[in-house]
Amino acid sequence: MLPVKNLPFLPALVATLIMAAPTQAITYGDKDGTGYPNVGAMLVNIEGKERQYCSGTLISPTVFLTAAHCTASVESRGISEVFVSFDSELRGDSKRIVGRMHTNPGFNRSQSDPGDIAVITFTEPVDGITPAKLPKAGQFDKLADKNGLKGQEFIAVGYGALERQTGGGQPTFGADNFRRVAVSTFDALNSAWLRLSQNPATGDAGTCYGDSGGPNFLGRTNTIASITVTGDAVCRAMNVTLRLDTSTARDFLKKHVTLH
Repeated sequence: MLPVKNLPFLPALVATLIMAAPTQAITYGDKDGTGYPNVGAMLVNIEGKERQYCSGTLISPTVFLTAAHCTASVESRGISEVFVSFDSELRGDSKRIVGRMHTNPGFNRSQSDPGDIAVITFTEPVDGITPAKLPKAGQFDKLADKNGLKGQEFIAVGYGALERQTGGGQPTFGADNFRRVAVSTFDALNSAWLRLSQNPATGDAGTCYGDSGGPNFLGRTNTIASITVTGDAVCRAMNVTLRLDTSTARDFLKKHVTLH
């Protein structure tokens, strides 16, 4: 996974490192191609340059799920218009959809459950893409009670930086403009968080800078278990993700989509 040079979206990596660290992107994974067409990139125009800012998932024909710290950061800069692209490779001619941000009003990083969830809505339905499904209320508490999460795989999908490159100077994070996919395994569960191992030494892969808001699918299903929020600084140990089956997440989501 060598970095690709001179691509128009590469400034996103720098922007994310400075403004939203330690948010995430795919490490030790593979190009997705057409595997997860409902996963898209949140694009923002900052000082005349378009940047891939975060990732997210289509959860209804007009609603795109991402993280609150992504939208809140953009709004703090006085920006109200964002775009979403579902192209598997971000290019200058990629299709962009104009969206409106809705940050969870209860978002607070200092809380044990930060409510780090947001949506971007579209005025017209997105055609030709099947939205992802959301988990049922308390789904992962029930699985944990039955020991059903032990060894469970989760599929992280997103755009942005690659794993850290070392040797020949200061370590850097590789980058390209492709949607990528990686397989993580269950580590721990609490009332707000689903922690996923992404340690390559144990065969796991995961996320790193630039992929906040992206989905972690429950195995090979179309159900999003959680969204990527944070992790360790060198992107080799843990993907800390926000559960979508909690009352906090569902109270926000039900304002925008029908829950089951």
